[in-house]
Amino acid sequence: MKTILLIIFRFYQRFISPLSPPSCRFYPTCSHYGVEAVEKHGAFKGGYLAVRRILRCHPFNKGGVDFVPEQWPPKK
Repeated sequence: MKTILLIIFRFYQRFISPLSPPSCRFYPTCSHYGVEAVEKHGAFKGGYLAVRRILRCHPFNKGGVDFVPEQWPPKK
């Protein structure tokens, strides 16, 4: 499962992302955040963090610096 998620993120980074202008409001970008989250916390917890982050990446959010939390559960 972890490998499948990483393949999906890498495919997006390599083939889909270059076709559109940069639009992520966060640093690191949502796709890099997803890769790091899955590598650090595994498929389910990292996938949850990535989905939560992607849902926050919209025009009404100011964005900013948001790194993957070191421990689980993430603290605000």
